[in-house]
Amino acid sequence: MSMQACDLRGDERRPPTDELIEIVQRGLRAKPKQLPSWLFYDERGSQLFEAICEQPEYYLTRCEIALMSAHAADIANVLGEDVRLVEYGSGNAVKTRMLLEHLRTPVAYVPVEISAEPLRRCVEGLTESFPAVPVQPLHGDFTRALRLPIPPRAPRRTVLYFPGSTIGNFEAREAADLLRKMRGEMGDGGGILIGADLKKDTATIEAAYNDRAGVTAEFTLNMLVRLNREVGSDFEVSAYRHRAHYNAMAGRIETFIVSTREQKVRVGRQQVNFKQDEAIQVEYSCKYSPADFAHLADKAGLEVAQTWNDPLGMFGVHYLVRAGTRTREAVGQG
Repeated sequence: MSMQACDLRGDERRPPTDELIEIVQRGLRAKPKQLPSWLFYDERGSQLFEAICEQPEYYLTRCEIALMSAHAADIANVLGEDVRLVEYGSGNAVKTRMLLEHLRTPVAYVPVEISAEPLRRCVEGLTESFPAVPVQPLHGDFTRALRLPIPPRAPRRTVLYFPGSTIGNFEAREAADLLRKMRGEMGDGGGILIGADLKKDTATIEAAYNDRAGVTAEFTLNMLVRLNREVGSDFEVSAYRHRAHYNAMAGRIETFIVSTREQKVRVGRQQVNFKQDEAIQVEYSCKYSPADFAHLADKAGLEVAQTWNDPLGMFGVHYLVRAGTRTREAVGQG
């Protein structure tokens, strides 16, 4: 794999300290209190998330890998040849390897990753396995407008690959906004290959976010460790606990950091009061039925061209194209 210059200009999702303090202060003044989930992902947080994916209760990664094992060849056939593959949140790229093994003459692979070290590991890991595929790593925040690198040759189409179930971390309006942004980046003839967790029984879902080893709890509370380090707050981490429950009505896991007692915390010049059992909302993880996801795609001007599920029917991967594309193709073939 030939590697072009890697843009490592720093963590673009990490605002300057003053701005970060304001984000945290504003979130803790809100009612109820809330903090953005991207605060999870400092270096330690990224390591802990990889550990979460290995926990026996966390079915999502296993099911998506099983899905790719069963369907990667068919997915690659649908995407076609001469694809530029742009991956949001490349991480360790396990599923990407499975896809690249089947893609015909890919033009380039563009991993987009907010954490520098996982990006480096991703690039290094793929270099030996796919020497013929140019890689153009982009270090940045995929939720913001991206300037994709110029490909080494003209692709037949650009496909944005968004594996895992990260789309579920966005509320409905935010998710539609992100898909709309992706629609612009993929271009007229492009597509989006995106993973989404399927709705299922509450016990299975809740266990995935409350593993017995406590890795998810450590991941959640690491947000406070990061804030103490980066903004000089004085959270007593041991005085908080992790809580995650499935809201069946909203179709989502809701994750909170909960104060175990009445206490005060200083963030910059602001003092924040916590009551006992008062919670900070830190993450949503939405689950989708096929109809739910088709509706979300429609709000972004997209349509589901094809869907693949894992053998157990736990997880889905959807291929999205611009709304009306299939109708136009059908007319053209008529």
